[in-house]
Amino acid sequence: MAQPAPAAQQPAPWQSPNARSNKGPALEPIDLPPAIEQGVDMIYVDQDLVPRAVQDSSLLHDISFDSWTGAPVDLFVSVNPIYTDLRRGLVKYRQRWGDLPQNPVPDGPALKVGSTGERVSALRTRLGLSPGDKFDAALAASVKEFQGVHGIKADGIAGAGTINALNRGAQYFEQLIMINMERAKRLPAPGEQSKYAIVDAGGARLSLWQNDRKVDEMKVVVGKAETATPMMAAYIKYASVNPYWNVPPELVRSLIGPRIVTQGIKYLTDREYQVLSDYGPNPKILDPETVDWQAVVDGRQDVGLRRLPSPANSMGAMKFMLPNYFGIYLHDSPEREHFTKNELWVSNGCVRLEDYKRVAKFLFNGSIPSGDNPKIEKEVDLPRPIPVYMTYLTVQPTADGVQFLEDHYGRDAHLMERYGSQLMAAVNGF
Repeated sequence: MAQPAPAAQQPAPWQSPNARSNKGPALEPIDLPPAIEQGVDMIYVDQDLVPRAVQDSSLLHDISFDSWTGAPVDLFVSVNPIYTDLRRGLVKYRQRWGDLPQNPVPDGPALKVGSTGERVSALRTRLGLSPGDKFDAALAASVKEFQGVHGIKADGIAGAGTINALNRGAQYFEQLIMINMERAKRLPAPGEQSKYAIVDAGGARLSLWQNDRKVDEMKVVVGKAETATPMMAAYIKYASVNPYWNVPPELVRSLIGPRIVTQGIKYLTDREYQVLSDYGPNPKILDPETVDWQAVVDGRQDVGLRRLPSPANSMGAMKFMLPNYFGIYLHDSPEREHFTKNELWVSNGCVRLEDYKRVAKFLFNGSIPSGDNPKIEKEVDLPRPIPVYMTYLTVQPTADGVQFLEDHYGRDAHLMERYGSQLMAAVNGF
Protein backbone atom coordinates (compact mmCIF):
# COMPACT_ATOMS: atom_id res chain seq x y z
CA MET A 1 0.00 0.00 0.00
CA ALA A 2 1.31 3.45 -0.86
CA GLN A 3 2.50 5.64 1.99
CA PRO A 4 0.69 8.89 2.86
CA ALA A 5 2.15 12.21 1.78
CA PRO A 6 3.36 14.63 4.45
CA ALA A 7 0.55 16.05 6.54
CA ALA A 8 -1.07 19.37 5.78
CA GLN A 9 -2.56 21.35 8.64
CA GLN A 10 -6.30 21.58 9.28
CA PRO A 11 -7.62 19.92 6.13
CA ALA A 12 -10.83 21.06 4.54
CA PRO A 13 -13.53 18.37 4.26
CA TRP A 14 -12.53 17.62 0.68
CA GLN A 15 -8.77 17.42 1.20
CA SER A 16 -6.55 14.36 1.40
CA PRO A 17 -6.29 12.84 4.91
CA ASN A 18 -3.41 13.71 7.18
CA ALA A 19 -3.45 12.82 10.85
CA ARG A 20 -5.12 9.55 11.70
CA SER A 21 -8.42 9.46 13.53
CA ASN A 22 -10.64 6.81 15.11
CA LYS A 23 -13.86 8.71 14.65
CA GLY A 24 -16.99 6.61 15.08
CA PRO A 25 -17.70 3.22 13.52
CA ALA A 26 -15.33 2.01 10.82
CA LEU A 27 -17.18 3.06 7.69
CA GLU A 28 -14.09 3.31 5.49
CA PRO A 29 -11.09 0.98 5.11
CA ILE A 30 -8.85 3.81 6.30
CA ASP A 31 -8.90 6.26 9.20
CA LEU A 32 -10.23 9.69 8.33
CA PRO A 33 -9.53 13.13 9.81
CA PRO A 34 -12.28 14.73 11.90
CA ALA A 35 -13.22 17.11 9.08
CA ILE A 36 -14.45 14.20 6.98
CA GLU A 37 -18.01 12.94 7.41
CA GLN A 38 -17.68 9.22 6.88
CA GLY A 39 -20.15 7.76 4.46
CA VAL A 40 -20.85 11.09 2.73
CA ASP A 41 -17.68 13.02 1.98
CA MET A 42 -15.06 12.14 -0.60
CA ILE A 43 -11.28 12.25 -0.20
CA TYR A 44 -9.82 14.24 -3.10
CA VAL A 45 -6.28 12.94 -3.52
CA ASP A 46 -5.68 15.45 -6.31
CA GLN A 47 -6.95 18.86 -5.26
CA ASP A 48 -7.93 20.11 -8.71
CA LEU A 49 -10.61 17.39 -8.76
CA VAL A 50 -12.65 19.16 -6.09
CA PRO A 51 -15.98 20.26 -7.65
CA ARG A 52 -17.02 23.88 -7.32
CA ALA A 53 -20.08 22.81 -5.34
CA VAL A 54 -17.74 21.35 -2.71
CA GLN A 55 -15.35 24.31 -2.68
CA ASP A 56 -18.24 26.67 -1.95
CA SER A 57 -19.04 25.69 1.62
CA SER A 58 -22.37 27.50 1.45
CA LEU A 59 -23.61 24.76 -0.86
CA LEU A 60 -22.77 21.95 1.56
CA HIS A 61 -24.11 21.25 5.01
CA ASP A 62 -21.68 21.44 7.90
CA ILE A 63 -20.43 18.28 9.45
CA SER A 64 -23.26 18.01 11.99
CA PHE A 65 -25.91 18.38 9.27
CA ASP A 66 -27.49 21.09 11.47
CA SER A 67 -28.08 23.30 8.45
CA TRP A 68 -29.59 20.55 6.32
CA THR A 69 -32.64 22.01 4.64
CA GLY A 70 -33.01 19.72 1.67
CA ALA A 71 -32.85 22.71 -0.66
CA PRO A 72 -32.46 21.62 -4.31
CA VAL A 73 -29.04 23.16 -4.96
CA ASP A 74 -29.09 22.24 -8.66
CA LEU A 75 -31.64 25.00 -9.16
CA PHE A 76 -28.95 27.53 -8.20
CA VAL A 77 -25.60 26.00 -9.17
CA SER A 78 -24.31 23.39 -11.60
CA VAL A 79 -24.00 19.93 -10.01
CA ASN A 80 -23.55 16.40 -11.29
CA PRO A 81 -26.57 15.10 -13.24
CA ILE A 82 -26.87 12.15 -10.85
CA TYR A 83 -27.83 14.65 -8.16
CA THR A 84 -30.55 16.14 -10.36
CA ASP A 85 -31.86 12.68 -11.27
CA LEU A 86 -32.03 11.75 -7.60
CA ARG A 87 -33.81 14.99 -6.71
CA ARG A 88 -36.39 14.32 -9.40
CA GLY A 89 -36.60 10.75 -8.17
CA LEU A 90 -37.35 12.05 -4.67
CA VAL A 91 -40.26 14.08 -6.02
CA LYS A 92 -41.63 11.05 -7.88
CA TYR A 93 -41.13 8.84 -4.84
CA ARG A 94 -43.13 11.20 -2.66
CA GLN A 95 -45.89 11.35 -5.25
CA ARG A 96 -46.11 7.55 -5.58
CA TRP A 97 -45.30 6.30 -2.07
CA GLY A 98 -45.13 9.26 0.29
CA ASP A 99 -48.78 10.24 -0.12
CA LEU A 100 -50.07 6.78 0.77
CA PRO A 101 -51.42 5.99 4.24
CA GLN A 102 -48.52 5.19 6.56
CA ASN A 103 -50.43 2.84 8.85
CA PRO A 104 -48.48 -0.14 10.22
CA VAL A 105 -49.06 -3.68 8.99
CA PRO A 106 -48.88 -6.22 11.85
CA ASP A 107 -46.14 -8.84 11.70
CA GLY A 108 -47.07 -12.41 10.96
CA PRO A 109 -46.89 -15.13 8.32
CA ALA A 110 -46.25 -14.16 4.70
CA LEU A 111 -49.29 -12.81 2.88
CA LYS A 112 -49.99 -13.87 -0.69
CA VAL A 113 -52.80 -14.34 -3.19
CA GLY A 114 -55.60 -16.14 -1.37
CA SER A 115 -54.75 -14.82 2.10
CA THR A 116 -57.52 -13.11 4.05
CA GLY A 117 -57.97 -11.29 7.34
CA GLU A 118 -57.17 -8.09 9.20
CA ARG A 119 -53.50 -8.04 8.19
CA VAL A 120 -54.51 -8.17 4.52
CA SER A 121 -56.92 -5.31 5.19
CA ALA A 122 -54.11 -3.26 6.77
CA LEU A 123 -51.85 -4.05 3.82
CA ARG A 124 -54.48 -2.92 1.33
CA THR A 125 -54.91 0.35 3.21
CA ARG A 126 -51.15 0.87 3.43
CA LEU A 127 -50.79 0.50 -0.36
CA GLY A 128 -53.77 2.76 -1.15
CA LEU A 129 -56.13 0.07 -2.45
CA SER A 130 -59.87 -0.24 -1.90
CA PRO A 131 -61.03 -1.60 1.48
CA GLY A 132 -61.27 -5.36 1.84
CA ASP A 133 -59.69 -8.35 3.52
CA LYS A 134 -58.73 -10.45 0.48
CA PHE A 135 -55.28 -10.68 -1.09
CA ASP A 136 -56.22 -10.41 -4.76
CA ALA A 137 -54.30 -9.85 -7.99
CA ALA A 138 -54.42 -6.05 -7.60
CA LEU A 139 -52.79 -6.27 -4.18
CA ALA A 140 -50.16 -8.68 -5.49
CA ALA A 141 -49.31 -6.21 -8.25
CA SER A 142 -48.94 -3.34 -5.76
CA VAL A 143 -46.77 -5.44 -3.47
CA LYS A 144 -44.60 -6.44 -6.42
CA GLU A 145 -44.21 -2.80 -7.49
CA PHE A 146 -43.24 -1.78 -3.95
CA GLN A 147 -40.70 -4.60 -3.75
CA GLY A 148 -39.11 -3.70 -7.08
CA VAL A 149 -38.53 -0.11 -5.95
CA HIS A 150 -37.26 -1.00 -2.48
CA GLY A 151 -34.68 -3.63 -3.40
CA ILE A 152 -36.72 -6.66 -2.37
CA LYS A 153 -37.29 -9.75 -4.49
CA ALA A 154 -40.34 -8.79 -6.55
CA ASP A 155 -42.49 -11.90 -6.11
CA GLY A 156 -45.74 -10.25 -4.97
CA ILE A 157 -45.61 -12.04 -1.61
CA ALA A 158 -45.63 -9.82 1.47
CA GLY A 159 -43.12 -11.60 3.68
CA ALA A 160 -41.22 -10.28 6.70
CA GLY A 161 -38.80 -8.17 4.64
CA THR A 162 -41.58 -6.48 2.70
CA ILE A 163 -43.67 -5.81 5.84
CA ASN A 164 -40.60 -4.39 7.59
CA ALA A 165 -39.90 -2.03 4.67
CA LEU A 166 -43.53 -0.88 4.59
CA ASN A 167 -43.51 -0.24 8.33
CA ARG A 168 -40.38 1.90 8.10
CA GLY A 169 -42.54 4.45 6.34
CA ALA A 170 -41.96 6.59 3.30
CA GLN A 171 -40.00 9.25 5.19
CA TYR A 172 -37.28 6.73 6.03
CA PHE A 173 -36.68 6.07 2.34
CA GLU A 174 -36.92 9.75 1.47
CA GLN A 175 -34.08 10.31 3.95
CA LEU A 176 -32.01 7.67 2.17
CA ILE A 177 -32.53 9.49 -1.12
CA MET A 178 -31.30 12.72 0.44
CA ILE A 179 -28.17 11.03 1.82
CA ASN A 180 -27.39 9.87 -1.70
CA MET A 181 -28.07 13.36 -3.07
CA GLU A 182 -25.40 14.61 -0.67
CA ARG A 183 -22.96 12.02 -2.04
CA ALA A 184 -23.78 13.00 -5.63
CA LYS A 185 -22.89 16.65 -4.86
CA ARG A 186 -19.30 15.49 -4.47
CA LEU A 187 -19.13 14.38 -8.11
CA PRO A 188 -18.06 16.71 -10.97
CA ALA A 189 -20.60 19.11 -12.42
CA PRO A 190 -21.09 19.67 -16.16
CA GLY A 191 -18.16 21.49 -17.69
CA GLU A 192 -15.74 20.70 -14.84
CA GLN A 193 -14.21 17.54 -16.31
CA SER A 194 -14.38 16.71 -20.01
CA LYS A 195 -13.63 13.03 -19.41
CA TYR A 196 -13.87 11.00 -16.21
CA ALA A 197 -14.94 7.70 -14.65
CA ILE A 198 -17.21 6.99 -11.69
CA VAL A 199 -16.85 3.85 -9.60
CA ASP A 200 -20.04 3.32 -7.60
CA ALA A 201 -19.32 0.81 -4.83
CA GLY A 202 -22.98 0.86 -3.79
CA GLY A 203 -24.22 -0.48 -7.11
CA ALA A 204 -20.91 -2.17 -8.09
CA ARG A 205 -20.87 -0.27 -11.39
CA LEU A 206 -18.31 1.70 -13.37
CA SER A 207 -19.55 4.46 -15.66
CA LEU A 208 -17.44 6.35 -18.19
CA TRP A 209 -18.30 10.00 -18.96
CA GLN A 210 -17.28 12.25 -21.81
CA ASN A 211 -18.52 15.77 -22.53
CA ASP A 212 -21.00 15.51 -19.66
CA ARG A 213 -22.60 12.35 -21.09
CA LYS A 214 -22.35 8.76 -19.87
CA VAL A 215 -20.85 6.80 -22.77
CA ASP A 216 -20.35 3.36 -21.21
CA GLU A 217 -21.13 1.33 -18.12
CA MET A 218 -20.16 -2.07 -16.74
CA LYS A 219 -20.12 -4.21 -13.64
CA VAL A 220 -17.19 -4.07 -11.25
CA VAL A 221 -16.15 -6.11 -8.25
CA VAL A 222 -15.50 -3.84 -5.26
CA GLY A 223 -14.41 -4.31 -1.66
CA LYS A 224 -16.22 -6.49 0.81
CA ALA A 225 -17.51 -4.84 4.00
CA GLU A 226 -14.29 -5.46 5.95
CA THR A 227 -12.15 -3.94 3.17
CA ALA A 228 -14.60 -1.45 1.70
CA THR A 229 -13.65 0.51 -1.39
CA PRO A 230 -13.12 4.08 -0.10
CA MET A 231 -14.90 7.18 -1.33
CA MET A 232 -12.15 9.14 -3.05
CA ALA A 233 -11.10 10.88 -6.26
CA ALA A 234 -7.73 10.69 -8.00
CA TYR A 235 -6.19 10.74 -11.46
CA ILE A 236 -5.56 7.56 -13.42
CA LYS A 237 -2.09 8.33 -14.73
CA TYR A 238 -0.79 5.14 -16.32
CA ALA A 239 -1.60 1.55 -17.14
CA SER A 240 0.50 -1.47 -16.25
CA VAL A 241 0.44 -4.02 -19.07
CA ASN A 242 1.11 -7.63 -18.05
CA PRO A 243 1.15 -6.54 -14.41
CA TYR A 244 2.73 -8.24 -11.46
CA TRP A 245 0.44 -9.08 -8.56
CA ASN A 246 1.91 -7.81 -5.32
CA VAL A 247 0.32 -10.09 -2.76
CA PRO A 248 -1.15 -8.17 0.21
CA PRO A 249 0.93 -8.81 3.36
CA GLU A 250 -2.00 -10.31 5.24
CA LEU A 251 -2.46 -12.89 2.47
CA VAL A 252 1.24 -13.74 2.54
CA ARG A 253 0.85 -14.63 6.21
CA SER A 254 -2.61 -16.17 6.26
CA LEU A 255 -2.99 -17.85 2.87
CA ILE A 256 0.18 -18.41 0.84
CA GLY A 257 2.63 -18.81 3.72
CA PRO A 258 0.79 -21.81 5.22
CA ARG A 259 0.65 -23.47 1.81
CA ILE A 260 4.40 -23.09 1.39
CA VAL A 261 4.92 -24.58 4.85
CA THR A 262 2.86 -27.65 3.97
CA GLN A 263 3.65 -28.02 0.25
CA GLY A 264 7.19 -26.70 0.05
CA ILE A 265 8.92 -24.21 -2.25
CA LYS A 266 7.41 -25.99 -5.25
CA TYR A 267 4.16 -24.19 -4.46
CA LEU A 268 5.89 -20.91 -5.33
CA THR A 269 7.81 -22.05 -8.38
CA ASP A 270 4.82 -23.82 -9.94
CA ARG A 271 2.82 -20.60 -9.71
CA GLU A 272 5.62 -18.24 -10.71
CA TYR A 273 5.89 -16.26 -7.48
CA GLN A 274 8.92 -14.17 -6.66
CA VAL A 275 9.98 -13.47 -3.07
CA LEU A 276 10.82 -9.80 -2.42
CA SER A 277 12.72 -8.04 0.30
CA ASP A 278 9.97 -5.40 0.51
CA TYR A 279 7.26 -3.65 -1.54
CA GLY A 280 9.36 -0.60 -2.32
CA PRO A 281 10.18 0.64 -5.83
CA ASN A 282 13.44 -1.37 -6.04
CA PRO A 283 13.03 -4.56 -4.00
CA LYS A 284 15.63 -7.31 -3.91
CA ILE A 285 14.56 -10.72 -5.21
CA LEU A 286 15.24 -13.31 -2.51
CA ASP A 287 15.92 -17.02 -2.73
CA PRO A 288 12.80 -18.63 -1.20
CA GLU A 289 14.98 -21.37 0.29
CA THR A 290 16.57 -18.75 2.56
CA VAL A 291 13.24 -17.68 4.09
CA ASP A 292 11.86 -19.14 7.32
CA TRP A 293 8.27 -19.56 6.10
CA GLN A 294 6.95 -20.64 9.49
CA ALA A 295 8.30 -17.36 10.87
CA VAL A 296 6.43 -15.54 8.08
CA VAL A 297 3.19 -17.33 9.03
CA ASP A 298 3.76 -16.52 12.70
CA GLY A 299 4.42 -12.85 11.92
CA ARG A 300 8.08 -12.99 13.06
CA GLN A 301 9.48 -12.31 9.59
CA ASP A 302 8.25 -10.07 6.80
CA VAL A 303 8.75 -10.72 3.10
CA GLY A 304 6.95 -9.60 -0.02
CA LEU A 305 5.52 -11.83 -2.73
CA ARG A 306 4.62 -11.01 -6.28
CA ARG A 307 3.22 -13.24 -8.97
CA LEU A 308 4.65 -12.88 -12.44
CA PRO A 309 2.36 -11.95 -15.33
CA SER A 310 0.23 -14.89 -16.48
CA PRO A 311 -3.40 -15.73 -17.30
CA ALA A 312 -3.80 -16.85 -13.66
CA ASN A 313 -2.44 -13.64 -12.20
CA SER A 314 -5.08 -11.91 -10.07
CA MET A 315 -4.38 -8.62 -11.85
CA GLY A 316 -5.31 -10.10 -15.24
CA ALA A 317 -3.86 -8.48 -18.35
CA MET A 318 -3.82 -4.84 -17.21
CA LYS A 319 -4.21 -2.57 -14.23
CA PHE A 320 -4.89 1.16 -14.19
CA MET A 321 -2.94 3.10 -11.62
CA LEU A 322 -4.21 6.16 -9.75
CA PRO A 323 -1.52 7.02 -7.21
CA ASN A 324 -3.23 7.39 -3.83
CA TYR A 325 -2.74 6.86 -0.11
CA PHE A 326 -4.85 3.72 0.11
CA GLY A 327 -3.29 1.41 -2.49
CA ILE A 328 -6.50 1.34 -4.54
CA TYR A 329 -6.50 0.82 -8.31
CA LEU A 330 -8.57 -0.65 -11.16
CA HIS A 331 -7.60 -3.92 -12.81
CA ASP A 332 -8.60 -6.82 -15.02
CA SER A 333 -9.46 -10.13 -13.36
CA PRO A 334 -9.30 -13.77 -14.48
CA GLU A 335 -12.08 -14.69 -12.03
CA ARG A 336 -14.99 -14.11 -14.40
CA GLU A 337 -17.49 -16.12 -12.34
CA HIS A 338 -17.88 -13.23 -9.89
CA PHE A 339 -19.45 -11.14 -12.66
CA THR A 340 -21.77 -13.85 -13.96
CA LYS A 341 -22.93 -14.75 -10.45
CA ASN A 342 -23.19 -11.11 -9.32
CA GLU A 343 -20.73 -11.74 -6.49
CA LEU A 344 -19.59 -8.14 -6.68
CA TRP A 345 -18.59 -7.21 -3.10
CA VAL A 346 -15.68 -9.59 -2.51
CA SER A 347 -12.40 -7.73 -3.22
CA ASN A 348 -9.80 -6.36 -0.81
CA GLY A 349 -10.77 -2.81 -1.80
CA CYS A 350 -9.45 -2.55 -5.35
CA VAL A 351 -11.81 -2.48 -8.32
CA ARG A 352 -11.98 -5.45 -10.70
CA LEU A 353 -13.25 -4.60 -14.18
CA GLU A 354 -15.76 -6.58 -16.19
CA ASP A 355 -14.11 -5.48 -19.46
CA TYR A 356 -10.68 -3.87 -19.13
CA LYS A 357 -10.36 -3.41 -22.90
CA ARG A 358 -13.30 -1.00 -23.02
CA VAL A 359 -11.79 0.96 -20.17
CA ALA A 360 -8.41 1.02 -21.90
CA LYS A 361 -9.95 2.32 -25.13
CA PHE A 362 -11.70 5.07 -23.19
CA LEU A 363 -8.51 6.11 -21.38
CA PHE A 364 -6.21 5.80 -24.41
CA ASN A 365 -8.49 7.44 -26.98
CA GLY A 366 -9.50 4.26 -28.76
CA SER A 367 -6.31 2.21 -28.55
CA ILE A 368 -5.23 -0.56 -26.17
CA PRO A 369 -1.60 -0.42 -25.00
CA SER A 370 0.50 -3.54 -25.40
CA GLY A 371 3.57 -4.92 -23.66
CA ASP A 372 6.96 -5.90 -25.01
CA ASN A 373 7.29 -9.19 -23.10
CA PRO A 374 4.38 -11.20 -21.65
CA LYS A 375 6.47 -11.95 -18.55
CA ILE A 376 7.60 -8.39 -17.87
CA GLU A 377 5.36 -5.62 -16.58
CA LYS A 378 5.32 -2.46 -18.71
CA GLU A 379 4.01 0.93 -17.62
CA VAL A 380 2.31 3.07 -20.25
CA ASP A 381 1.38 6.69 -19.46
CA LEU A 382 -2.07 7.91 -20.46
CA PRO A 383 -2.16 10.65 -23.12
CA ARG A 384 -3.39 12.79 -20.24
CA PRO A 385 -4.48 11.85 -16.71
CA ILE A 386 -8.17 10.96 -16.38
CA PRO A 387 -10.05 11.43 -13.08
CA VAL A 388 -11.87 8.59 -11.38
CA TYR A 389 -14.39 9.36 -8.65
CA MET A 390 -15.22 6.54 -6.25
CA THR A 391 -18.54 6.98 -4.51
CA TYR A 392 -21.20 4.89 -2.77
CA LEU A 393 -24.74 5.22 -4.11
CA THR A 394 -27.36 3.04 -2.47
CA VAL A 395 -30.21 4.71 -4.34
CA GLN A 396 -30.27 4.69 -8.15
CA PRO A 397 -32.40 7.07 -10.22
CA THR A 398 -34.75 5.37 -12.68
CA ALA A 399 -37.18 6.54 -15.33
CA ASP A 400 -40.05 6.14 -12.85
CA GLY A 401 -38.28 7.47 -9.77
CA VAL A 402 -35.64 5.57 -7.81
CA GLN A 403 -34.56 2.09 -6.81
CA PHE A 404 -33.04 1.30 -3.42
CA LEU A 405 -30.03 -1.01 -3.13
CA GLU A 406 -28.56 -3.02 -0.30
CA ASP A 407 -26.34 -1.04 2.09
CA HIS A 408 -23.37 -3.43 1.85
CA TYR A 409 -21.05 -1.24 3.93
CA GLY A 410 -23.57 -0.16 6.58
CA ARG A 411 -22.92 3.52 5.86
CA ASP A 412 -26.58 4.46 5.47
CA ALA A 413 -27.52 2.84 8.76
CA HIS A 414 -24.78 4.80 10.52
CA LEU A 415 -25.89 8.10 9.02
CA MET A 416 -29.57 7.46 9.72
CA GLU A 417 -28.72 6.73 13.34
CA ARG A 418 -26.58 9.84 13.70
CA TYR A 419 -28.68 12.34 11.79
CA GLY A 420 -32.18 10.92 11.76
CA SER A 421 -33.84 13.96 13.32
CA GLN A 422 -32.12 16.45 11.01
CA LEU A 423 -32.92 14.30 8.00
CA MET A 424 -36.55 14.08 9.06
CA ALA A 425 -36.75 17.87 9.23
CA ALA A 426 -35.11 18.11 5.82
CA VAL A 427 -37.63 15.75 4.27
CA ASN A 428 -40.51 17.70 5.77
CA GLY A 429 -39.07 20.95 4.41
CA PHE A 430 -38.16 19.74 0.93
